[in-house]
Amino acid sequence: MFCYQCETAVNGVGCDKVGVCGKQPTTSDLQDLLVYTVKGISFWADLARTKGAKNDEIDRFVIEALFTTVTNVDFSDDSVAAVIAEAVALRDKARFLAEQAGAQADTIPEAAQNWEFPTDRTAQLALAQLHGVKDPTIDPDIQSMRSTILFGIKGYAAYADHALILEHESEEIYAFTHKALAELQNDSLGLMDYVNLAMETGRINLVTMELLNNAHTERYGHPVPTPVQLGTKAGKAILVSGHDLKFLEELLIQTEGKGINIYTHGEMLPAHGYPGLKKYAHLAGNYGGAWQDQHTEFQAFPGAIIFNTNCIQRPAADYKERLFTWGRVQFPDVKHVDGWDFSEVIDCALACEGFEDNPGQEILTGFGHNAVLGVADKVIEAVKSGDIKHFFLVGGCDGAKPGRNYYTEFAEKAPKDTVILTLACGKFRFNKMEFGDIGGIPRLLDVGQCNDAYSAVQIAVALANAFECGVNDLPLSLVLSWYEQKAVAILLTLLHLGIKNIKIGPSLPAFITPNVLNFLVENFNIAPVSTPDADLKEILG
Repeated sequence: MFCYQCETAVNGVGCDKVGVCGKQPTTSDLQDLLVYTVKGISFWADLARTKGAKNDEIDRFVIEALFTTVTNVDFSDDSVAAVIAEAVALRDKARFLAEQAGAQADTIPEAAQNWEFPTDRTAQLALAQLHGVKDPTIDPDIQSMRSTILFGIKGYAAYADHALILEHESEEIYAFTHKALAELQNDSLGLMDYVNLAMETGRINLVTMELLNNAHTERYGHPVPTPVQLGTKAGKAILVSGHDLKFLEELLIQTEGKGINIYTHGEMLPAHGYPGLKKYAHLAGNYGGAWQDQHTEFQAFPGAIIFNTNCIQRPAADYKERLFTWGRVQFPDVKHVDGWDFSEVIDCALACEGFEDNPGQEILTGFGHNAVLGVADKVIEAVKSGDIKHFFLVGGCDGAKPGRNYYTEFAEKAPKDTVILTLACGKFRFNKMEFGDIGGIPRLLDVGQCNDAYSAVQIAVALANAFECGVNDLPLSLVLSWYEQKAVAILLTLLHLGIKNIKIGPSLPAFITPNVLNFLVENFNIAPVSTPDADLKEILG
């Protein structure tokens, strides 16, 4: 085992015994073999496309398989092994597709050749250990860029999977994914070739986030500023954690009129801002907050709990009987719901104790780009008058690693004449604080989920156009936290857009070598966070 794809990599190097996230060595090795196999599929799929041949099953499978390997998504060895077996069969199908179309390969990389996947688990693991994430024969800087690209592709694969659930997909995304994964096997490419491929990965992530944004808004309408109750209502309860809005919608439909209240958690909080979801009266509120509190929150929740993307670590035995997963997410000994029938979750909730009335604090969500740009004239006037001196985008992933209180302190110490945009689960470090407003404009604007970085980009571009300047010339600073591969994809998007002076933390990625880091510093002025006081002084002067 060696895994360094997330921020919790041991000693800032990598996990080589067991993942800090709870991933076991066998799972890690099988996930590496799955990525290896998917690279083989993409080699042939990319070659087939040169002759105009493509296959929907292959395209969709590659996205779903990559999502399976994102941090905390699938910790079941049996599940990952089953996906590998399917991948081997589709590799052969992709090769047949390319050859039937008349495409020829001068050199076939090892991953794309006709190797078999053993049926015996011991043999599977022995094979997997030959194809880890790092190759000691490759130049470290090349390896660094290949890993950055791979993790960025994994990140946008999650968004593409969410969009696919809402029947939105993109030929451009599929074609690039195959091309990029094929290029990761091309030893003739140099460092700058991979730098350029990384920038293109960022562009494709922007395409993917726009696709998902369109999928959400076409089905549920544009988010509107909405107060969300943090207390509880009397009745049975289900807690929903994850990202997929259709998953939440289906659960709301099936629980309507049953006396069950639905509570959101984590990245589901922004769902309250969508008109097509907030119309359900039993969408009761949001329960829980920061990452380090998750297990305590779930243990104390007196109902059923269901999640569908990487929002939990190491499910604990004391609430497993109330825990369910859905979609790509699977954990050993946790009940997995296949399809859209949530009756088992509903029955569990009905058998649980549920809540009594206990009203609590309200917080605001729903400040997507459509809502913010709807009052752009007020924002622009406040900047021109000097009432708003600076904007901070303080957002990204949350996690349990020490150092994340930085974001709480930074938001708390930001001057009263500044506005904080926030998105993703990192906002739970400070979104319950009282920030007040500036001329009726809330000082804290919750833009949404991590994929709603698209909205943040649209807001920044609109402001730059209004002031007739570049985004880097705006009184706007990005202070980001990262945890896993979706954050890598978003960072690549920001670099693709030429956005500079980004501060990132709580620690730098383990897969970035000193030379690659120097390149980012020299070309984009990326820097690690230091202390809130020092960083605010540097930014504001």
